[in-house]
Amino acid sequence: MDVGPNQPVTVSVADALLAAGEDDQIIVTRHCWACGWTEDRAVSIDSIETTEGDGATVERAALLDDIEDELAAIESLATLEDALAEVRRQRQLEPQTDDTNEDVPE
Repeated sequence: MDVGPNQPVTVSVADALLAAGEDDQIIVTRHCWACGWTEDRAVSIDSIETTEGDGATVERAALLDDIEDELAAIESLATLEDALAEVRRQRQLEPQTDDTNEDVPE
Protein backbone atom coordinates (compact mmCIF):
# COMPACT_ATOMS: atom_id res chain seq x y z
CA MET A 1 0.00 0.00 0.00
CA ASP A 2 1.64 3.21 -1.16
CA VAL A 3 0.33 6.71 -0.45
CA GLY A 4 1.73 10.01 -1.60
CA PRO A 5 1.03 13.49 -2.94
CA ASN A 6 0.02 12.19 -6.37
CA GLN A 7 -0.60 8.63 -5.30
CA PRO A 8 -3.93 7.91 -3.57
CA VAL A 9 -4.36 4.95 -1.26
CA THR A 10 -4.48 1.80 -3.37
CA VAL A 11 -6.50 -0.11 -0.77
CA SER A 12 -7.44 0.51 2.84
CA VAL A 13 -5.72 -1.48 5.56
CA ALA A 14 -9.11 -2.79 6.71
CA ASP A 15 -9.99 -4.00 3.19
CA ALA A 16 -6.58 -5.65 2.82
CA LEU A 17 -6.97 -7.44 6.16
CA LEU A 18 -10.51 -8.57 5.42
CA ALA A 19 -9.54 -9.85 1.96
CA ALA A 20 -6.54 -11.79 3.24
CA GLY A 21 -6.65 -15.50 3.85
CA GLU A 22 -4.75 -17.71 6.24
CA ASP A 23 -1.00 -17.77 5.56
CA ASP A 24 -1.27 -14.59 3.44
CA GLN A 25 1.09 -11.69 3.96
CA ILE A 26 0.24 -8.00 3.66
CA ILE A 27 3.11 -5.60 3.02
CA VAL A 28 2.62 -1.94 3.93
CA THR A 29 5.17 0.57 2.67
CA ARG A 30 5.66 4.04 4.14
CA HIS A 31 7.69 6.76 2.41
CA CYS A 32 8.82 10.25 3.34
CA TRP A 33 8.95 12.32 0.16
CA ALA A 34 10.93 15.07 1.89
CA CYS A 35 13.89 13.01 3.10
CA GLY A 36 13.58 9.76 1.13
CA TRP A 37 13.05 7.52 4.18
CA THR A 38 11.24 4.25 3.43
CA GLU A 39 9.90 1.52 5.67
CA ASP A 40 8.23 -1.78 4.72
CA ARG A 41 6.19 -3.73 7.25
CA ALA A 42 4.93 -7.24 6.61
CA VAL A 43 1.88 -8.58 8.43
CA SER A 44 1.37 -12.34 8.31
CA ILE A 45 -2.06 -13.84 8.82
CA ASP A 46 -1.70 -16.93 11.04
CA SER A 47 -5.37 -17.66 11.61
CA ILE A 48 -8.76 -16.13 10.97
CA GLU A 49 -11.58 -16.18 13.47
CA THR A 50 -15.06 -14.94 12.61
CA THR A 51 -17.06 -14.02 15.68
CA GLU A 52 -20.12 -12.51 14.02
CA GLY A 53 -21.92 -12.87 10.75
CA ASP A 54 -23.84 -15.47 8.87
CA GLY A 55 -21.62 -18.38 7.86
CA ALA A 56 -23.70 -19.12 4.78
CA THR A 57 -23.36 -15.51 3.61
CA VAL A 58 -19.60 -15.60 4.07
CA GLU A 59 -19.36 -18.90 2.20
CA ARG A 60 -21.57 -17.55 -0.61
CA ALA A 61 -19.34 -14.47 -0.96
CA ALA A 62 -16.22 -16.65 -1.13
CA LEU A 63 -17.83 -18.85 -3.80
CA LEU A 64 -18.82 -15.78 -5.83
CA ASP A 65 -15.22 -14.54 -5.66
CA ASP A 66 -13.97 -17.93 -6.87
CA ILE A 67 -16.49 -17.97 -9.72
CA GLU A 68 -15.54 -14.42 -10.77
CA ASP A 69 -11.84 -15.37 -10.77
CA GLU A 70 -12.52 -18.43 -12.92
CA LEU A 71 -14.67 -16.46 -15.36
CA ALA A 72 -12.06 -13.70 -15.64
CA ALA A 73 -9.47 -16.31 -16.63
CA ILE A 74 -11.57 -17.61 -19.57
CA GLU A 75 -10.38 -16.15 -22.87
CA SER A 76 -12.89 -17.83 -25.19
CA LEU A 77 -16.09 -15.89 -25.83
CA ALA A 78 -17.87 -19.13 -26.77
CA THR A 79 -16.90 -20.70 -23.43
CA LEU A 80 -18.22 -17.66 -21.55
CA GLU A 81 -21.48 -17.81 -23.52
CA ASP A 82 -21.79 -21.54 -22.72
CA ALA A 83 -21.15 -20.86 -19.03
CA LEU A 84 -23.82 -18.15 -18.97
CA ALA A 85 -26.31 -20.46 -20.71
CA GLU A 86 -25.59 -23.20 -18.17
CA VAL A 87 -26.03 -20.84 -15.22
CA ARG A 88 -29.37 -19.68 -16.62
CA ARG A 89 -30.44 -23.30 -17.20
CA GLN A 90 -29.57 -24.19 -13.59
CA ARG A 91 -31.48 -21.17 -12.27
CA GLN A 92 -34.59 -22.26 -14.19
CA LEU A 93 -34.39 -25.64 -12.44
CA GLU A 94 -34.37 -24.00 -8.99
CA PRO A 95 -37.70 -23.66 -7.21
CA GLN A 96 -39.11 -20.16 -7.58
CA THR A 97 -39.21 -18.06 -4.40
CA ASP A 98 -41.86 -15.48 -3.70
CA ASP A 99 -39.84 -12.29 -3.27
CA THR A 100 -42.48 -9.94 -1.91
CA ASN A 101 -41.79 -7.08 0.44
CA GLU A 102 -44.76 -7.62 2.74
CA ASP A 103 -42.80 -6.58 5.86
CA VAL A 104 -41.41 -3.40 4.32
CA PRO A 105 -43.50 -0.31 5.08
CA GLU A 106 -44.13 2.10 2.21
